[in-house]
Amino acid sequence: MPSPGANRTTATLRQQVYAQLRRAIEQGSLRAGTRLPPSREHAASLGVSRNTVLWAVQRLQAEGYVEARVGDGTYVSQAVAATLPAAQGLVAPPRGLSRRGQLIADTAARWRPPLAAAKAFRIGAPEVATFPFALWDRLTRQASTSQRSHRAQYLDPAGDPDLRQAVAQWLWASRGIRCDAAQVVVCSGSQQGIDLIARLLLDVGDEVLVEDPGYPGIRASLLGHGALARPVDMDGDGLRIDTAATQWPHARMAVVTPTHQFPTGVCMNLARRQALLQWARAHDAWVVEDDYDGEFQYGGAAQRVPALCSLPGSERVLYVGTFSKTLHPGLRLGFVVVPPALVEAFAMARAITDRHAPGDAQAVLARFIAEGHLLRHLRQMRELYLRRQHTLRAALAEASNGAWQLAASDRGMHLLHEVAPGTDDETLSRQALAAGVMLAPLSRYAMQSARRGWLLGYAGFDEAEIRAAARVVGGLVRQR
Repeated sequence: MPSPGANRTTATLRQQVYAQLRRAIEQGSLRAGTRLPPSREHAASLGVSRNTVLWAVQRLQAEGYVEARVGDGTYVSQAVAATLPAAQGLVAPPRGLSRRGQLIADTAARWRPPLAAAKAFRIGAPEVATFPFALWDRLTRQASTSQRSHRAQYLDPAGDPDLRQAVAQWLWASRGIRCDAAQVVVCSGSQQGIDLIARLLLDVGDEVLVEDPGYPGIRASLLGHGALARPVDMDGDGLRIDTAATQWPHARMAVVTPTHQFPTGVCMNLARRQALLQWARAHDAWVVEDDYDGEFQYGGAAQRVPALCSLPGSERVLYVGTFSKTLHPGLRLGFVVVPPALVEAFAMARAITDRHAPGDAQAVLARFIAEGHLLRHLRQMRELYLRRQHTLRAALAEASNGAWQLAASDRGMHLLHEVAPGTDDETLSRQALAAGVMLAPLSRYAMQSARRGWLLGYAGFDEAEIRAAARVVGGLVRQR
């Protein structure tokens, strides 16, 4: 009796012979009307058994690729060959991108989000090496069979009820935001949240105020739904809504990162926040608060800046949060806090997009938050990130002989080294990348702004990697 391993080997050989013959027919190596070699000869030439060849030919016959002629042999079918495309290589599609699609593609191409594994000084990369995966796995295993069975079904597109409740309680404790669990819509990261907002609240041709420089992913989502991104200047206090209101009087929405502006790192002061809320009320407009790394503020709790959504008069603010930064990007979970009247529409749009987020991940995250693990993890990360920021500043100053003196920041996961407006910041970035270091140029995030410089992420890299990358950048700086 043959062993299981032998059976698997035989099956593999059959598949290989079958695939080889089919590929030869489809690619034209065996043309229509070609007679296949007798099975014994074919088997001998391949070094396999006759039964292996017979199995492959019988399958091809059943699929219509070949036909048997009694007393004459087996031939490549004329009918199938006639349906196969001519071997002419790749051809252009009948139509290219739409005008809107081309705008989206151009925006993404200019942004060029890295697809490789994170390495210093990639921005937005959290610490993952010390994430409590063992704890996460234990929480996963604690689910009962009935619970796992339930989560394997189609679920509420707005999100797991326990997760929505946990997020609502967390927002009140951490960011001062009062909301009901019913107002929380779970998304596959903040990018999907912003995309849902643009899809549901904007019409084609609507104008949206965006920070300049700012996050290109926001602009791409707006363009994808026919909205017009209008750049607004930034200064040390954040977005200038006074000039924006004059320049773009018909704007229907503003998208901001007020706690830690991306990419400049400034914090919008209270006067600017109040002015922005007043503008929204006066113009019947929406404000989207992208609080992408608001949890990483390094002062005491009393010193942390509250969310814009927590202020009086914030009824027209939609709050977007993500666990890609607080935990890790692979989790692909975020959320949007929306007015109660809009929850159903957001849930249905979520269902159309990708139905819902994975049930198991949502359930485990709910327990992770409710049992206090998120709080402990963030406390550890805040301490770790602050140490790494200090390491980066010291290492880069030393490596560049004092040419790069990065200002300290009490929030965020990256620092900005800014230079004179209009400076070429792409060349150094390319040189650094060739040397194995990610150094994002500020110009990549600008629309009309002439601000230039480089962004350096530090959160996801240990001190040895930070120092090594700093030596590379410092050496390039000294050569300029």
